Amino acid sequence: MRRSPAAVPFVLLPLLPLLLAAPVPRAATELAPAVRLVPGAFVPGRQPDGNSVLIAAPDGLIVIDTGRHPEHAQAILAAAKAWGRPVAAVVNTHWHLDHVGGNPRLRAAHPGLQVTASGAYEKARTGFLARYRAQLEQLIAETPDATRQEPYRAELALLDAGAALGPDQVVRAGGERTIAGRRLRIGLEGPAVTAGDVWVYDPGTRILVAGDLVTLPVPLLDTACPAGWAAALGRLAAVDFQRLVPGHGAPLDRAGFARYRAAFGGLLECAAGKAADAACIEGWLRDAGPLVSAGEQAFARSLLEYYVPLLRDPEPLRARCAGS
Repeated sequence: MRRSPAAVPFVLLPLLPLLLAAPVPRAATELAPAVRLVPGAFVPGRQPDGNSVLIAAPDGLIVIDTGRHPEHAQAILAAAKAWGRPVAAVVNTHWHLDHVGGNPRLRAAHPGLQVTASGAYEKARTGFLARYRAQLEQLIAETPDATRQEPYRAELALLDAGAALGPDQVVRAGGERTIAGRRLRIGLEGPAVTAGDVWVYDPGTRILVAGDLVTLPVPLLDTACPAGWAAALGRLAAVDFQRLVPGHGAPLDRAGFARYRAAFGGLLECAAGKAADAACIEGWLRDAGPLVSAGEQAFARSLLEYYVPLLRDPEPLRARCAGS
């Protein structure tokens, strides 16, 4: 498995000097009277947490994505307690650990909650995640310092949760769906970021939760079929949303999403041509413009130094676009 120069969602390095840094504080913010955001954290040297969205429903709260680290799950539970509502349901946009890792903690705190997601987790569990487990075990074997082993062992503990990370209700097609008594529109895409990506649109607030179909400061391409991802962005553009919550990064308005989509297309076009990797990286930063803050640019470059060559590697791209 290719190893990156930064802590991307699944690829770990023997040297990650910031992995033991203090957890990033998270506090829920209101996006609408019925919708709150628990922001994720995506910083160099530490495995990320995706954004989580809480939606009030007649039967309790719907939580969309549950992060990875214990402190993120705890922030979700604290937000639910402060709101005075139980968690009735979880929707996972995809199976990456930074979006499903909190599922077991939420299940334990709210017995009986139902998890809804695509069926892609089971295939990932015996494929990508099995290879990830082998990589973690190798890193532990190569790391004699028990303290430095801790983040790798924490990842293994997540994988050991097994079926508790996966869905109770499998999304097999997009359409209208009632979850915890609230009517939502569910989309199913794939292969795109993964073999099965779910997005959630709440017509009452016109908020679209896109999962990793939109990520900042860069697209996270570890398990992606880029062509399918680009097509999925076109379908998101047809949704009548007012605000879009990405899998990582701050919420976007329609103009911000349009800029992201154009920058994504430019990145794919550049990677398909003969321009140097550095030119594609600078092209992303130019096209994304204010979507990537000055403070994020060095990190974005380090990620793209890994992802642009990955975009140019035809064999894994063909396999992912075939759904294998």
